[in-house]
Amino acid sequence: MLISKIKYIKALGVRWNSSHYVTTPIFYVNAAPHIGHLYSAVIADAHCRYQRLRYPEKTVRLCTGTDEHGTKIQQAAAGKKVKVAQYCDEISLRYRKVFQAAGIAHDDFIRTTEQRHKAAVSHFWQLLQSRGHIYSAAYSGWYCVPDETFLTDSQLRLDEENGGRFSLESGHAVEWTEETNYMFRLSQLQDEVRQWVKQEARIRPAKFQKILLDTLNEPLPDVSVSRPTSRVHWAIPVPNDDSQTVYVWLDALINYLSSLGYPDEQFVRHWPPAQQIIGKDILKFHGIYWPAFLLAAGLAPPQQLHVHSHWTVDGQKMSKSRHNVVDPVRAAEQFTMEGLRYFLLREGVAHSDGNFSHVKALRVLNSELADTLGNLLSRVCARSLNPRQLYPAPQAEHFSQLTRDLDAAKRMQEALLQLAARCEQHYESNHFHLVADTVMAVLHATNNFFECAKPWELKAGGSCPNAPRLETIIAMTMDALRQCGIVLQPMMPQLAGRLLDKLNVPGSQRTWSALSENFNINSRQLEGGNPVLFQRIVESTPSQSPSPSPSPSQQSKPSKSKKQLKKTATSAS
Repeated sequence: MLISKIKYIKALGVRWNSSHYVTTPIFYVNAAPHIGHLYSAVIADAHCRYQRLRYPEKTVRLCTGTDEHGTKIQQAAAGKKVKVAQYCDEISLRYRKVFQAAGIAHDDFIRTTEQRHKAAVSHFWQLLQSRGHIYSAAYSGWYCVPDETFLTDSQLRLDEENGGRFSLESGHAVEWTEETNYMFRLSQLQDEVRQWVKQEARIRPAKFQKILLDTLNEPLPDVSVSRPTSRVHWAIPVPNDDSQTVYVWLDALINYLSSLGYPDEQFVRHWPPAQQIIGKDILKFHGIYWPAFLLAAGLAPPQQLHVHSHWTVDGQKMSKSRHNVVDPVRAAEQFTMEGLRYFLLREGVAHSDGNFSHVKALRVLNSELADTLGNLLSRVCARSLNPRQLYPAPQAEHFSQLTRDLDAAKRMQEALLQLAARCEQHYESNHFHLVADTVMAVLHATNNFFECAKPWELKAGGSCPNAPRLETIIAMTMDALRQCGIVLQPMMPQLAGRLLDKLNVPGSQRTWSALSENFNINSRQLEGGNPVLFQRIVESTPSQSPSPSPSPSQQSKPSKSKKQLKKTATSAS
């Protein structure tokens, strides 16, 4: 038993190196991308951007891509009456374009139809087979085509009216299947997988760890890892057996290795993944099958799975049948892609489903980005208040007076002193909504300070002109904006970049460590141009959210109540 434990610990051995490898799930091309797919990618991108910002010595690597094999792909292509390869090319390109528009800074976009991936799958299969983990056997069971998996009786619901059986988890119909397949000895690795899952912070949030442990408390059957070529031809052939193709989930999971160049030894520089971002619907495959496959191959499983929940639309499940699938490209036409990024990260929490509401998106973006953040920048940069367009250096005497005598100044400084530590803690846990909460609290305090300090009374021609005090108020306000801009870079890289550009903050001083530095010792010139960061979205006529993709019947008719949105710049005071 002790020897087994030692081998297990060695297999899990996480090397402390400078690599931080992060993956999204690869996205199945049976349909176009929606906001749920974008959410996975934005979580991973924001996580990686924070890691680069906080730990510049690390080599951070982000991989995403598309999963392009299996029965559903065959059926989707047939439904479109195009060749399967052409269909995969078109949908995969749509994912690329959405991620490019959203600023997803991935290091690799892998497709399972690429030759490098096929070679990796072939090598991995032969390794499992040579180590005795794969065998051939007759197999029968309830198979769910949409979910690409066999299900046990306990995972099914029987419809008493028509006798049909359906997956308890997804609700999809299943069919009885009998065939000869290759099987993976999952049952032999159950204890090792359980030990991996039980490790502290292995699965986050903790509720998903409990779900896995509950599953692992029941005996696991061996799993079929191939399908007859006659049934699933759009797949990778099993090495040395053209009558079988590799099970789509074994194929897909190996992308995390093939992206690193596996089986070439260079892949070990980044292995194992520091974090793998997945949706809760694929927890079983990543939390049980994936570590089992890796342990069987003698490789370390990932250090952590970060599992997120799904998105509803106006309180309803997002589905094609309801015609409420939100297309991120159309949504970005209204909210901007930076606004959409912010809303998804602001409203999404990993442990429970988020709700995409057009009304709420308008309210959050207008209130927080246009008003609280954008309007503050516009006011402090207004030529009526700041005619020389400076980011001035604070005057020590007036800074001391303000922080001593003005409660609003004290509250702002206290909030700023806690900003870095609090946001670091939230970023480390992927709690982006709490980062936004913390930043908005600082900005509310800064707006309150600006109002209470009444800088307009201190300008030339005001009721009590005092240029040094005015410049100190402007400097303190701009420094709060600078720090918030640095913190927001992982969530909204373009908008935060424009904010820091306006304040003329050099690239070398946009790092996390710059939050604790005394930045503006000498006055500097602001960058020219319009200080409006986020144009307020004004809705001229109330109607339902137009962001869900229309049904084919709707596409053929002109809209009777097309929403007219116009955007107006936040006015500077």
